[in-house]
Amino acid sequence: MKRLLPLGMFIALLSSSSFFSGCASKKVQKPYKTKYTSKARHKSTMKCYTVRGKRYSPTYVKVGQVMKGVSSWYGPNFHGKRTSNGEVYNMHARTAAHKTWPMDTMVKVSNLQNGKSTIVRINDRGPFVRGRIIDCSYTAGKEIGLDRMGIAKVSIQVVGFAGKVQSAEKIAQNKKARTETRVMLSNFGVQVGAFKRREGAEVTRKMFASMYPKYKPVVKRFENVDGSGEPLYRVWLMGFGSEQEARDFKNCNDLNGAFIVRN
Repeated sequence: MKRLLPLGMFIALLSSSSFFSGCASKKVQKPYKTKYTSKARHKSTMKCYTVRGKRYSPTYVKVGQVMKGVSSWYGPNFHGKRTSNGEVYNMHARTAAHKTWPMDTMVKVSNLQNGKSTIVRINDRGPFVRGRIIDCSYTAGKEIGLDRMGIAKVSIQVVGFAGKVQSAEKIAQNKKARTETRVMLSNFGVQVGAFKRREGAEVTRKMFASMYPKYKPVVKRFENVDGSGEPLYRVWLMGFGSEQEARDFKNCNDLNGAFIVRN
């Protein structure tokens, strides 16, 4: 069973350890800005949100990442209105809405039913319909046949960021070498458990690896933390883009007793 440290011990550790948030460096890695999206917009669109009673937790992605599902398109009814990143929606541009991927992520959308594909830039949130993973603009949708089909089964792949697209060859090469381009990875994490026995820590590590595959749970061993002379095994969930993303993740997932750490 996962066991979180008592509040008193947390406070003591916070005051004596240099790896906790705020104890080492005061420099906070903030969301990047692009020619499309400001830092403030990036920060706000990466916070968890709720639509129709369902909670969504935006997360950072890497080039080569793939998702499969259903695509739809949106056009005249939204043309000229504001998108989530603050742009004015242009149904004739190659853009799209995604529920959790970052603004300005470049995505290759492949229609699995007719073999057609196009590349879009995410600048909005949605579609909030069960089973649908992306909402293409009218022009992008037309390029893959959505204007006639309405919806279609698709595969979407991250191919770049902020207008820059990597070739399929480069993505395959980086994936093989495990050097995929990531957006804003930092050394901030969330401690999700602390154990006297390593076995308990390993169980929790595997559980979080299964529940949140986009982050990396690791077990850290600390010697004589409470003066007993025995080691303490802490489970840290790493791979967040910033301190704020780690805090949003903790708050969105109701991880009582968890707190922010730095590796």
